[in-house]
Order: sequence, then C-alpha cells, then structure tokens
Amino acid sequence: MQRTYYLLDVFTETLLAGNPLAVVTDCDGLDAAAMQKIAAEFNLSETVFILPPADPANTARLRIFTPKTEVPFAGHPTIGTAVLLAKLRGPALSFTPDFGLTLEEEIGLISATVHEGEAPFASFELPRLPAQRGMVSADESIAAALGLSEEDIGFEAHRPSVYSAGLPFAFVPVAGLATIARARVVPAAFDAAFNAIQASAVYLYTSDTIDPNHTFHARMFAPSLGVAEDPATGSAAAALAGVIMQFDRPGDGSHRLVIEQGYEMGRPSTITLELRISGHRLIAASIGGSAVILAQGIINL
Repeated sequence: MQRTYYLLDVFTETLLAGNPLAVVTDCDGLDAAAMQKIAAEFNLSETVFILPPADPANTARLRIFTPKTEVPFAGHPTIGTAVLLAKLRGPALSFTPDFGLTLEEEIGLISATVHEGEAPFASFELPRLPAQRGMVSADESIAAALGLSEEDIGFEAHRPSVYSAGLPFAFVPVAGLATIARARVVPAAFDAAFNAIQASAVYLYTSDTIDPNHTFHARMFAPSLGVAEDPATGSAAAALAGVIMQFDRPGDGSHRLVIEQGYEMGRPSTITLELRISGHRLIAASIGGSAVILAQGIINL
C-alpha cells in the first residue's frame, strides 16, 4: 500500500531551519509497531501519524512517535500538523483569516488555530497546565552531566527544577550564551543525574539571547528518547510556563514570551509562549509558531 507523507520545518518561516517533522497522512491499517518502525526510519525527533478522529466532530486523531517511543503530546508535531491540515484543505477552501482545528492526541483534545500567510502561524491552547514534578539533583551532579561547572548553573532567581505539561523535563538555567554553547551530554553522568528523577529530557535555558527581542535562549537533550538534541521543543516551552511562574512571578494579565532554540545546531527556531494570569495564578497558556512544507513523498508499506 502507498501512504503519503510530508516533511515540514516547524517553528520557522524559512525552509531548512527550525525543527524537521514527518507527517504520514494515510495511516489506516498501520499498527503501533509499524508506526514506530517508520518513525525510526525517518529518524527525526518526532513523526506524526494522522488517523480518523474517534469523534467525527473533531478534525483528526494524531499519534506521535520519536525514533524510540510513542509520546502523548508534543509541540512541534501539533503546530506542524495543524499547518499541514489547513494547507490540505486546498485553495477552494482557503482558511481566511483563520482555520480552527480540534486534534485528538493521547494527552486529550487540543484546540488549535492556523493563521494564513506565506508561512502560516499556528497556535494551540495547552491541554494541561504545567505542574512541578519533584526535586532535581544537586547542582554539582547536573553540571557534571552537562560538561559544565557548578558555577555555571542558575541565573537571577532561577534554579534547576522539573515540570511537565504532558512530558516531564528537567529545566536547567545557565549563566549565559557562552555557557549554554559549551553544554554537552556526558553519558554516564547524564544518566546518573536525570534518570533518578524520571526526567528523560533536559532543557537548558538562559535569559541571555542572540536576538534582543527574544526572552530566553534554549537547548534540549533527550538521548534516551533517541533525540541527541532538538532544534525546537514546544512541549518543553509549555512546561517552561510553570518555571516562569515559580521564579519570575509575572503579574496578572497576558504575557508574550519568545524562545529561541536550535542556533547551536544551525537550525534557528522561534517559539511563542503566551501566559494568562489571574489572581497570581496561571489560568491558561498557549504555544505558537510558523511552519513551512519542505517535501512530499510516498511510503510503500
């Protein structure tokens, strides 16, 4: 059987930048084992498989796989697939000015909106607000896991933490751009520092940015998921909302933050995180970014 797939670059307006994504659109008859093998073949940080929705009122059901495992939720697959589904409606059904979707993911329903443009911009409401997931290892262990020194860990009020908005991340604040550029995975020390806290993905961030209009500069490592480094991580940006609430304590109202990632990989990416705060509590948040279609092909399976 022939199945159509698309390659997109997500969290960018430029081809061959951002985070690559594969989306397979004809997935009837594929079981989880076959999906996992296809995801391993693409060997991108994630591959999406589009299925008919369980509820016909919704747009589509998505299953998301890294090269090694299925995940219940991820940001750049949600953004990229929303843009692709909007584009596939065709010029006769142009999404002017906006196209709304309801996507079924393993985490639950996700409401997304695509805004028309040469590089369409998609955003989605977080299906689950971030929650703290316990304590982290000592700064010394974290530094050793990342090839850094203990003095490199932390900036302003920010200290290491663990948060999840569907996927758990160990958040490691570092002193600046020079420090984050030096970071690397030290395998044995990495496993010792992060496996014990059940955070298979580690997100480094600093308020020192390449673009002065951006809020944070970030990198993400997840070797146990088959992702040596990720150019843009929407699910981590979602969980970062909890980190911001803990350490920065922004006031009531709406706050728009822009996160740059992927620069060290030569794939610059831009993720928009919007927070809505009332009574000093985070009541809603959304992730946004652009996506462009790079290629289309056929899988003979």
